[in-house]
Amino acid sequence: MADEDRKSPEEAGFSPEAPFTVQTEGLELTFYADGADRLDALLTMIGQARESIRAYYYIFARDECAASVRDALTEAAQRGVKVTLILDDFGSTADSLFLSPLLEAGGQFRRFSPHWGTRYLIRNHQKMLIADGERALIGGFNIEKAYFDPPEVNGWNDLGVCVKGEAVAHLAAWFDLLNEWTSEQTVNLRRVRQQVRQWQARSGQARWLVGGPSRRLSPWAESVIKDIERACQLDMIMAYFSPRGGLARRLGRVATRGKANFVLAGKSDNAATIGASRAHYGRLLKTGADIYEFQPCKLHTKLVVVDDAVYIGSANFDMRSLYINLEIMLRVEDAELADRMRAFIARHEQFSTHVTPQVHRQRLTIWNRLRWTMSWWLVSVVDYTVTRRLNLGL
Repeated sequence: MADEDRKSPEEAGFSPEAPFTVQTEGLELTFYADGADRLDALLTMIGQARESIRAYYYIFARDECAASVRDALTEAAQRGVKVTLILDDFGSTADSLFLSPLLEAGGQFRRFSPHWGTRYLIRNHQKMLIADGERALIGGFNIEKAYFDPPEVNGWNDLGVCVKGEAVAHLAAWFDLLNEWTSEQTVNLRRVRQQVRQWQARSGQARWLVGGPSRRLSPWAESVIKDIERACQLDMIMAYFSPRGGLARRLGRVATRGKANFVLAGKSDNAATIGASRAHYGRLLKTGADIYEFQPCKLHTKLVVVDDAVYIGSANFDMRSLYINLEIMLRVEDAELADRMRAFIARHEQFSTHVTPQVHRQRLTIWNRLRWTMSWWLVSVVDYTVTRRLNLGL
C-alpha cells in the first residue's frame, strides 16, 4: 500500500451507527447516521405518503441521487399526493427542467430567493421533509450524492432524524408559512424578521426553534445561548464552528463549571472553516475543554447537548446559522435522550485527533495564527462560497 493510501489510526475502522430509536416527550425519534440508511428512510417516507408531502432543501443537486428523490416525489404526485417542493435559489442547482417530471405530475415547485440584508446575503438553510403532517425527516443533510456516500469515499458524516408525534403538525405549520413567503414574487424581509421572532411551537419539553435575520437574537440562538450560560455539561459535534469571541468565552466557562467536549471537523469541503474553528482553540483549551477533530471523512453533523437539552436540525454553530440564515432546530429536554446522544458524540472521539494543549502549541506558528484569524474573518464576515476559493492553503 502506498504511503498516501494509508489511513491514520483515527481514520481506520470507522463506520456510522445503525439506526436507533428513542421515545421521549410524546415523540418517537429515529436517528440515521449512515448515508444509505438516511436515503432509504427518505425514499420510504415519500413512498408511504398518502395525502401530502412538504419538502424544503437548501441544496438539491442534479445527480443520480437527486434524480431518485425527484422520481419518488413524482410517483407520489401521480398517485394523488399533494407535493410541494421549495428549494433555496442560491444553494440548489435543480431547475424546472430537471424537475419537469414532478411538475407534469402535478407537483408544486418554488424557489426561495436569497435576499440582501443590511450586511449579508440571507439564505434559507433549512432541510426538512414532512409526510401527511405526521412524520418528518430533518437534519443537516441535503439532496446530493455526497450527503449519502459512505466514509470510504469521503461522503459527508451527517445525521438525519425521523420525528413522529404531535410536534410534526407544528413543523407543517412552519412550512406553510415558508410556502406563503415563497409564493410572493419578492420575499418581504421585514415580515420575515417579524415572523421569525414571533413564531414559536411548543409541545411539552419538545419545541421547534427557528433562526433567521433579526435585530435581536433569533429564537434558536437565544435558547441555546441561554442554556449554555447556566450549563455544567456541554457536548457538541459540529460541522462549522466559528462563533463570536464572546460566545466562545461562554462556551469555555462551561468547562470551568463542569465539562465541555467539542468534536469538530478535521476534513471539510472548505478548509477555511477548519481554520476559523482553530482560531478559538487556545481560548477553549485554557478552560479545560476537550477538542477533537474528526478524521475519517468530511463532517456535516449538527448536534448540541447542553445538560439535559438536545438540539438537532439544520444549524451550524457559526455566525451565519446563529444570527443570519433561516434555520430550523428541534430542542428536546430529556435526560435519557441527552445521555444517548452524548454516547453518540463520544463514539466519534476515538476516530478523531485529540487536540491537546501540546498539539495546539505545536501548530501555533505565527503563520498559522494569521491564517486562522483570516479564516475566521472570511467565514464569518464574507461568505462560504468565497472562502472555498480563498482557503489560505489550509
